[in-house]
Amino acid sequence: MIEQIREETSKALTELLEVAKLRKGDIVVVGCSSSEIVGQKIGTCSSMEAAGAVFDALMAILSERGLYLAAQCCEHLNRSLVIERDAAIQCGLSEVNVVPHPHAGGAFGTMAYQKFEDPVMVEHLRASAGMDIGGTLIGMHLKEVAVPVRVSVKQIGEAPIILARTRPKFVGGERAHYNENLL
Repeated sequence: MIEQIREETSKALTELLEVAKLRKGDIVVVGCSSSEIVGQKIGTCSSMEAAGAVFDALMAILSERGLYLAAQCCEHLNRSLVIERDAAIQCGLSEVNVVPHPHAGGAFGTMAYQKFEDPVMVEHLRASAGMDIGGTLIGMHLKEVAVPVRVSVKQIGEAPIILARTRPKFVGGERAHYNENLL
């Protein structure tokens, strides 16, 4: 099952990145219920093994493209995020003091905190794209305007997934012209 989780995660992220038009240094937010991945109700059966498979698959792709991962923690930490310190500094994010663990932060947030080179916790950010694995509600951490992205992968393990990219807001009126590369 772990190899299946890695493959589904890799495929879903690759398809998202094909349409997301991200630039080096952009942030991708991921919320991940390892409980949902293993077929249980969110928040009831944290799996470090499933979370590790998702994390490793994401990082293999994101790091080679120069993108940052923001790992969203669960509601017990108010959906705060684990991110690399250099990304937090680059984006002007304020660090908060909390250390996630499987029962307050979730397995995925814990895994990110353990595996990042120099992790920090932040309360808020605005990511350019995101992946919600198992109904973790990442929308509060996406830039306006979020656009759903449909991919061939519909779930990771047993968890349904929803992906999104963002685009700049349209301003102007009927006489305005828009940059097609930003749509």
